[in-house]
Amino acid sequence: MRPARYLLLCSAFAAAVTASPGSHPRIASAEDKKDDGARPLFNGKDLGGWALVNTHSDTFFVKDGEIVTTGNPMGFLRTDRQYENFVLEMDWMHVNKKEVANSGLFVWGDPLPAVGTVYTRGIEVQVLINYPKRDWATNHGDLFSIWGAKCVPDRPHPKGYERCLPSEERVKGGGEWNHYKVTANDGAIKLEVNGKEVSGVSNCNPRKGYLALESEGAECHFKNLTIKELPSTNPKPEEVAKVSEGHVSLFNALDLKGWTTKEGAWKVSDGKLIATGKGDLVTEKPVGPGQLILDWRVPAKAEKNEFHVEIGDSKVRAEPREGGKPGAWSRATFAVERGPHPVTFKGTEGLEVMNVFYRETKEGK
Repeated sequence: MRPARYLLLCSAFAAAVTASPGSHPRIASAEDKKDDGARPLFNGKDLGGWALVNTHSDTFFVKDGEIVTTGNPMGFLRTDRQYENFVLEMDWMHVNKKEVANSGLFVWGDPLPAVGTVYTRGIEVQVLINYPKRDWATNHGDLFSIWGAKCVPDRPHPKGYERCLPSEERVKGGGEWNHYKVTANDGAIKLEVNGKEVSGVSNCNPRKGYLALESEGAECHFKNLTIKELPSTNPKPEEVAKVSEGHVSLFNALDLKGWTTKEGAWKVSDGKLIATGKGDLVTEKPVGPGQLILDWRVPAKAEKNEFHVEIGDSKVRAEPREGGKPGAWSRATFAVERGPHPVTFKGTEGLEVMNVFYRETKEGK
């Protein structure tokens, strides 16, 4: 046999063995995908290209070429730019073998959390295992709108929710890697789980925004994140998520680091600052000029629905949302004129504060 024909037959035999029905194809790596127009969404070394939004600095980290979230505190890590139409692929793995483990990928989200929650407005691609079988949610790749976003599920939900339940159960359990392929185009999202499409939503709003990984109480690992951008379909301004203005969090949602107060006057619980009424809470580092944003609420039985903040020598009152009653969350925005000034939260019993963000400006607006 001539050497050329021999090599050709060997190559054909190797290809046949690789493609045989009994074989198990490996999950493609980011390097495999580089020739189809996709590019890495994660560099495998650090969180460059991503922004911590409202969690502790240790909540998301990189180890052995993976993005790992501890799940605590709850919040999200987002891309530093918006995306519209794309094909995103990633591998994920929960470590819990028996306990419920939750996380997710947020698509087309805002840069900051929605009012009174640690999560953004957007469409969620569920990353969940070990959840008891119920008629409203599954472990196998649900797609749904969250916190004011809108979508239409490809199949009507049995309870009428804006949530598409997957057509098959394809997600593997704790300690095993799963592969997601998310195709987002012209306001529609299709999800493939381990090689087969199972879920879809359409008529999404927003349909352009940030991508984010979710921290929700359980350790989860992500790797081989790639993205191939598709041509724009020209969303209207009202279909585009808000654009980041450079706000950074002043509260790590775990402890009082960065703040001073009397012992026992304030505590941290479930990602919230809670006042006992025994003293004020003051930033260790003065800020300004700039803009301060925060969410607040007083107990439902409170006599007054108000919250007072001191910025330097200025005393300002937070106004509740229109029609807002005690017990409901409101978002307050304050201009920090001149400065730098310390910021003081006036402690009243039962007051809760969360989502504390600041951005530096020249005018204090």
